[in-house]
Amino acid sequence: MTKIFDAESIPLNSSTGFYPVGGKRLEYVWLGPKPEAALTLVFLHEGLGCVALWQDFPEQVARATGCGVLVYSRAGYGASDPVDLPRPLSYMHDEGLKVLPALLDAAGVRNAVLVGHSDGSSIALIHAGGVTDPRIKGLVLMAPHVFVEPLSLESIANSKVLYTETDLRQRLKRYHDENVDCAFWGWNDAWLAPAFVDWNIEKYLSQISVPTLLIQGQDDQYGTELQLQAIASQIAGPVSTVLLERCGHSPFRDQPKLSQQALVDFIPTCRQ
Repeated sequence: MTKIFDAESIPLNSSTGFYPVGGKRLEYVWLGPKPEAALTLVFLHEGLGCVALWQDFPEQVARATGCGVLVYSRAGYGASDPVDLPRPLSYMHDEGLKVLPALLDAAGVRNAVLVGHSDGSSIALIHAGGVTDPRIKGLVLMAPHVFVEPLSLESIANSKVLYTETDLRQRLKRYHDENVDCAFWGWNDAWLAPAFVDWNIEKYLSQISVPTLLIQGQDDQYGTELQLQAIASQIAGPVSTVLLERCGHSPFRDQPKLSQQALVDFIPTCRQ
């Protein structure tokens, strides 16, 4: 097991701003070394996420690994530009095949590990399997999904009730501000569309040869271990799997230290 550095002992440079990508301004935070100095970990958020909702996890990972970290909000999230609704059901394909390559170009990324959560993991898989991109040296996939499960749809339908009948909208507004409805309905309406039940990205898996780390909570309310089994059995490169007890859909929030340790142990395999 690789030792996690003392987080406070490592100086950490940071910068913030917006990258122009596809006619939209995408907010970003850069932590640690620039692309020419170290491997870059690119964080891809979940369907309701953004830069701020990663909380301090990217900073802790940057300090623990010595890598540069790029965190950004997709269009329609956080402080990035809004998008028109409804989102196309191909929105994750659009992100992985078109937006992410342009974002990496805009940021000057040279060598990267994609760190995805939920929808962000799917986007990472689509990019790694659908784009010939030698910059990608590894994948870290938290709570990934490659096909639709009844459990996922049940939980997403429940989130719709919470958004309309509880304070969930107000809590999300703290992070997304004027994008809050764009973020929620763009994600929720797409997943609950009748045609989305056939969504499947398994065809990309056999094209992925870089090292891959899978992290999932045993109590994930949005997906089962069938997702991990499908990825591990079909991906061409080496795969490591970490199942976390007392952990739901967000390992970096529910079990941050164990999730961080899994990344610290995994990253050296992407530098070989």
